[in-house]
Amino acid sequence: MMKPLKKMGMICLLFIVSVVIATGCGPTKIKFFADAEDPLLEFTLMGNGKDKIAVIPITGFISDSPSEKFMNTQPGTVQELKAQLTLAENDYRVKAVLLKINSPGGTATASDIIYNELINFKKRTGKKVAAILMDVAASGGYYVALPSDVIVAHPTTITGSIGVVMFSLQLKKLMDKIGVEMQVSKSGENKDMGSPFREPSKVEKELLQQLTRQLGDRFQSLVKKHRNPDAKQAKQISTARIFSAKDAQNMGLVDHIGYINDAIGILQKIANIAQNSRIIMYRRVLFPNDNIYNTMAAQQVAVNPVSLINFSLPGHLGQLNDGFYYLWAPGWAGNQ
Repeated sequence: MMKPLKKMGMICLLFIVSVVIATGCGPTKIKFFADAEDPLLEFTLMGNGKDKIAVIPITGFISDSPSEKFMNTQPGTVQELKAQLTLAENDYRVKAVLLKINSPGGTATASDIIYNELINFKKRTGKKVAAILMDVAASGGYYVALPSDVIVAHPTTITGSIGVVMFSLQLKKLMDKIGVEMQVSKSGENKDMGSPFREPSKVEKELLQQLTRQLGDRFQSLVKKHRNPDAKQAKQISTARIFSAKDAQNMGLVDHIGYINDAIGILQKIANIAQNSRIIMYRRVLFPNDNIYNTMAAQQVAVNPVSLINFSLPGHLGQLNDGFYYLWAPGWAGNQ
């Protein structure tokens, strides 16, 4: 007799095959899970007042590239944040935004775009923005919190890492071992600067370090603009070290230490709205018993039940291309 699990698997397989046969080879697209093509919907998590606070998550690796999964597509962080900010901007009942940040950072450009979008959102609407820092809000994860009117860190938050890092894969020694050589024709001396197929020259190392320093200086200048650290604090911050929540508060990087409800209460006060204001989130699917601790952000709409083996590289290795990052690499666990 066929075992129940095996029988169920066979039934699912036959169903999928029958749907494919029924639809033929045309352009029909079969969707089993919500993805980036589905609209964002508003869900109330708590409260019953007229005014609203929109909770917008910034989770995982910050990027402007969509993430292609086996059976769905997850939008990039920039796209998703812009879509949610637009909904919050066009709803006159949304009086404030709470950024729920759990990210070690990401690409320098994506982090900077989100920063700029938040600055412009505040200028256009006059709406207050607060940030609640979760497990990790480091490097680009802290960068995107800078426009906030108030920053609250959990007692266990890791933050800081205010600097830039460049990753460049080097294959020269491996190629020498296996006897492979890359032939390059170039129009300028530095045209293939950063190539993984040869050792960088001293001049190239200096040029790359200059670029890295410039991007790091931009980050630190924005911290000085928004957080106004004193000379001693600025010196500590410039080392790009990470901080505990308590140390970050001592450095002036966060305003308060507390929990999500504390951040909501502070935001209600500075936005001058009632305590019974509705706390909402924008998602693509309905979650039973939804609440503010639900980590399934709008872009995290499905877990692939078909693939039981994860073929991706561990940690950040599967996502990092050569380039500049506002990223605390040890904090990137590969979850998005």
